Amino acid sequence: CREYALRYVDIQRKEFKRLGVFGTWDQPYLTMDYRYEASILREFGRFVEKGLVYRGKKPVHWCASCRTALAEAEVEYDEKESPSIYVKFPLTSLPQGGLPDLPGYILIWTTTPWTLPANLAVAVHPRVEYVVVRVRHEEEELWLLAKELLEPLIERLGLEGYTIMATYSGADLEGLTYRHPFVQRESKVILGEHVTTEAGTGCVHTAPGHGQEDYELGLRYGLPILAPVDERGRFTEEGGEWKGLPVFEANPSIVERLRKDRFLLLAETVRHSYPHCWRCKRPVIFRATEQWFISLERKELRKRALDEIEKVRWIPTWGRERIHSMVLHRPDWCISRQRVWGVPIAVFYCKGCDHPLVDRDIIERVVEIFKRGGADEWFLRPVEELLPPGTRCPKCGKGDFRKEEDILDVWFDSGVSFAAVLEEDPDLGSPADLYLEGSDQHRGWFHSSLLASVGTRGRAPYRAVLTHGFVVDGEGKKMSKSLGNVISPQEIIEKHGAEILRLWVSAEDYREDIRLSQEILARLVEAYRRIRNTCRFILGNLYDFDPERDRLAYGEMAELDRWALTRVARLVTRVRKAYEEFEFHTVYHSVHNFCIVDMSNLYLDILKDRLYTFPRTSRGRRSAQTALFEILDAMVRLIAPILPFTADEVWRHMPQYRGKEESVHLATLPVVKGEWLDEALIERWERLIEVRREVTRALEAARREDLIGSSLEARVVLDPPAHLIDLLKAYIPTLREILIVSQVSVGRIGDEKVSIEGEDIRGLKIGVDKAEGKKCQRCWNYSERVGDFPSHPDVCERCIEVLQAMEL
Repeated sequence: CREYALRYVDIQRKEFKRLGVFGTWDQPYLTMDYRYEASILREFGRFVEKGLVYRGKKPVHWCASCRTALAEAEVEYDEKESPSIYVKFPLTSLPQGGLPDLPGYILIWTTTPWTLPANLAVAVHPRVEYVVVRVRHEEEELWLLAKELLEPLIERLGLEGYTIMATYSGADLEGLTYRHPFVQRESKVILGEHVTTEAGTGCVHTAPGHGQEDYELGLRYGLPILAPVDERGRFTEEGGEWKGLPVFEANPSIVERLRKDRFLLLAETVRHSYPHCWRCKRPVIFRATEQWFISLERKELRKRALDEIEKVRWIPTWGRERIHSMVLHRPDWCISRQRVWGVPIAVFYCKGCDHPLVDRDIIERVVEIFKRGGADEWFLRPVEELLPPGTRCPKCGKGDFRKEEDILDVWFDSGVSFAAVLEEDPDLGSPADLYLEGSDQHRGWFHSSLLASVGTRGRAPYRAVLTHGFVVDGEGKKMSKSLGNVISPQEIIEKHGAEILRLWVSAEDYREDIRLSQEILARLVEAYRRIRNTCRFILGNLYDFDPERDRLAYGEMAELDRWALTRVARLVTRVRKAYEEFEFHTVYHSVHNFCIVDMSNLYLDILKDRLYTFPRTSRGRRSAQTALFEILDAMVRLIAPILPFTADEVWRHMPQYRGKEESVHLATLPVVKGEWLDEALIERWERLIEVRREVTRALEAARREDLIGSSLEARVVLDPPAHLIDLLKAYIPTLREILIVSQVSVGRIGDEKVSIEGEDIRGLKIGVDKAEGKKCQRCWNYSERVGDFPSHPDVCERCIEVLQAMEL
């Protein structure tokens, strides 16, 4: 088993590494490590010391196929077809009230006929109204059932009429006696608050050995805990004529016996949700057996666990309600399992009187043995080597013992990971900052960890718990091999790389079930390409930039570049908040939109002219490079948790500077610089960009008229409303760069060939015509001075200065 498990540990380790997951891979924590197994047993000992462990015969979920008890978390619900029968139990005493001398029956309804041999009572609700009715069903009889359910039953049976002879409250019926329909046994009517009138007859067949509520009611009334079913799910001697028959196979025979003896009123079949074993997928039964339990009522464990739930941050918030409800209504924790391999329950039984020896000091002795040889030592060593020399039974004084054969519930094993991992590793702390798992773990790992920690430490093992949905296909259907809609992680990695898989996880709202399809992946591949290309463009323009030599102070930078830093500041603020709140889809969408809207479609598009045509060391170009460096430095840190390979690759190619970490994953998230939050600048540029959007519409209209091709072929005239005149005139030197046109003026519209009015800016008129002059072959702008310079007749007045400086 160990070799088999370790093979898969290696496979998973390789796959996690390929996914870019960080971990101490050479020191993984494994529940089968000797020290971990010792920790599991030590935590059991702590529960023993606190008096929370007991052995009792109680009904538990039992898998007859796996032959073991199951925890709540090991049960999953699926559809099952079951018999649905209404049965008459002959009354041997009737309530007072002058009833006619006719055979009387109390009516029950059940979907588990196999539990009828274990019937020991019928429960009624003390405050529900019950009636005795006179009916003709083969012969005249008196029936006792809930008044609210009388009409529906009469209609289903197709009876013509009935007469109500008397009405009672449920409390009036307590103590009535009835005879079992096929077992020589007389039992009583008892009261139970769990009885409802939603279906059936309002009179509930009660078998304390086969149901939690029945068990609790049986204890109150002193009923025996009868469960005539063995570990294989077959009837025992007490099952009478069905001895040796599997319980579900006995259902038809039991129904037939009831029909033959004229106690069956109605037999149908129903499809309903029914508990199944999560391992073998077969239906389970409720069966009373001797098991070890942790009490949730002693030392107020349930109450203390509920109190701790309120102190934890649940992500999403509905997780709090979910686990609160489960802890509130769950029975005591059954911690024993009938398995041949695992961490044993270190208890010894006296062979003389069968008294269990449950002692913390003895458990600690076994813990020390486990540290050296693991839990297998329990099975390999004789009792004499496990017990301290001279151990005697405290009840009878004898010294001959046998070992407990049950092992601890695997949910106990994983539930104590806070003790085995966090408290054993000096590099870690307890409680954990975060527990992360799927939404099924509110009844699994989150649940068992909470009870284990509160029971022994008095606090929750985690400060926060994050849960996620499950993967479904693009139409929201569960992935299934039979449907052919399964997409494996390995398939995505081989085709697109691990980054696409990680990007998909970040892009989806994990709080719901997560959709995955080839179409979704195709969109993410394109999104990834845009993010990567933004980084590549910036890197390509930082090839000659030394941050320590060339970086400009904020006040020396061009205003457009300072505006770009305001956009970075907003991005950093939004993304940091999203990380803190585990809103990873907000991180993805914010970064993606920043790359497309703020960068590619706007800032980088505008910047190309300055980057490609300005003198290499000019202030304009260094200003642009300073902004690009700050943008990339912030962006690569922000994407590192989601795109670790890409971020590290970009980081390695970024310019070097003193203090730069070896890897981006050793760097911290970016912090917003106060000077970048210039609200006045932000307001001005919001208006300028709004004007740019209107001009872009006008340029598109000019293209449709075949007036221009590139925007640099255009001359633009802006005729603004009064509130924009001063702003636009002040920015005349920059407008040509912002609008990416060759000429701009602010004034009255003349005879320009295309003119439109603004859609979002009322009162703005825009005229577009062909740019004047010739195209500069270096910067592609049009100028009337192209041709004025004999040494370079194909360039404009801007480019001639650059070329002459380069020649010098």
